[in-house]
Amino acid sequence: MEITPKDKADELVSKFWKKPQENNEIISSTTAKLLALMAVDEILNSRREHLVQSLKFYEYWTEVKKQIDFL
Repeated sequence: MEITPKDKADELVSKFWKKPQENNEIISSTTAKLLALMAVDEILNSRREHLVQSLKFYEYWTEVKKQIDFL
């Protein structure tokens, strides 16, 4: 079963949001979203040369970015 872009967006944001930092501060939801967007950008940029072959991959991760913005 394939995970939906919304579920992946939720998963990525919560990985940053729920994790305490070294100084025991919790990251804000806004910062968690920005970090998740940066992670998705890294994924997309790493695959840019293969996008013609993997348009579905690109569309999926672009949708994840949109879902992060909706959170």
